[in-house]
Amino acid sequence: MITVNTEKLSSARFAEATDAFVEEFTASVSFDQRMARQDIQGSLAHAAMLCKIGILTEQELADIRSGLMQIGGEIERGEFVWSIKQEDVHMNIEARLTDLIGIAGKKLHTGRSRNDQVATDIRLYLRSEIEMILAQLQRLQIALLDLAEREADTIMPGFTHLQVAQPVTFGHHLMAWFEMLCRDKERLQDCSKRLNVMPLGAAALAGTSYPIDRFMTAELLGFSRPSNNSLDSVSDRDFAIEFAAAGSLIMMHLSRFSEELVLWASAQFNFIDIPDAFCTGSSIMPQKKNPDVPELVRGKSGRVTGHLVSLLMLMKSQPLAYNKDNQEDKEPLFDTADTLINCLHAFADMMPRIQAKRENMYNAAKRGFATATDLADYLVRKGMPFRDAHEVVGQAVRLGLQTERDLSELSLAELQGFAETITADVFDILKLEGSVAARNHIGGTAPEAVRKAICDARQNTLLNSVN
Repeated sequence: MITVNTEKLSSARFAEATDAFVEEFTASVSFDQRMARQDIQGSLAHAAMLCKIGILTEQELADIRSGLMQIGGEIERGEFVWSIKQEDVHMNIEARLTDLIGIAGKKLHTGRSRNDQVATDIRLYLRSEIEMILAQLQRLQIALLDLAEREADTIMPGFTHLQVAQPVTFGHHLMAWFEMLCRDKERLQDCSKRLNVMPLGAAALAGTSYPIDRFMTAELLGFSRPSNNSLDSVSDRDFAIEFAAAGSLIMMHLSRFSEELVLWASAQFNFIDIPDAFCTGSSIMPQKKNPDVPELVRGKSGRVTGHLVSLLMLMKSQPLAYNKDNQEDKEPLFDTADTLINCLHAFADMMPRIQAKRENMYNAAKRGFATATDLADYLVRKGMPFRDAHEVVGQAVRLGLQTERDLSELSLAELQGFAETITADVFDILKLEGSVAARNHIGGTAPEAVRKAICDARQNTLLNSVN
């Protein structure tokens, strides 16, 4: 609940009241109240440090702790009254604390500013969100590994330009998605290292004259260290931009996954079945089964990328140090984190239930002369230069097109008409199974190579989850 009945704590300097519209226009409490838990967390650490350096007594520290715990409970239960007059989450909590415990509540803000306070809260918030996003990423990765293992022998066409190129296994294709998510995970982990630096103590922009112990506060809040420059600490949001960039890459990958799932579920491809629980019907066409989850995830990728651009534009012209512009950083960040968690959650739930239509995949791989490159490689091993082999295979493909037959369906005599060195063993490599089995090396599509990649990935994923 939000009200406007409380006087501002910072109103003494002003000769007239803030215009009612301006008051509402400039307030951020309607959305930054989301960081209440982090704000209380930061205040508890700051209070403990102030007590250590003699600004607060032990009793005042105990009162602050008790008051903040009560406020946290009120917020959790939905009983806290948020005031637009107090502008933001920080002043709302401070005002309520002062109501509860008196003068000790007014002492809490000693040695800090809302500028370093909000910078700290955002970092604490993103640190927590990244942990949840990484957990969902890992769920999706495990789901992909399980599905890839199940489909390690399933042959499907591999595409370039959305044209049949070479046969691959469905398991190998799924492992390509897995590798993308591995890089996404690494980027988030790397981003987390840079944002885990504490701005608290930078105060408004120049630091504070109080003998604060920033190392103590950083340790209490789980930061790796305090920040090095007070101006930079309160003014930059590159850590938030980096998070949005990492999030945009995740969503770009999920959008690519979604595009393939939508194509594969169509009647034209008919490669997979997406479970009914992740689809909806049509209000007018009773036969329809629409792949809503992947379509919606594909759409939400643009939303997250838009937030990245928004944050970049927000920061590009700001002089040092803090400016009110930075109030606009929170809503894009909040929505980015929510969108990532929800999209990853949906995919992690959906992927284990995807059903491959193996026969359809296999038949599709037989079309489009998918083993043409295998025939060229065969001729090279027989001593023919690759460019000559490329020409010979092109002639064989032309015959296949004219007679509507795959290369494996041409007779030995027909193939020998293009190259006398071709013998009966050519049919081993012209078959789809032979083509995929031949690529048995690290990164290859052979079932044996795919299973080895899955085994290695399981070990690495488990290790990362422990670390």
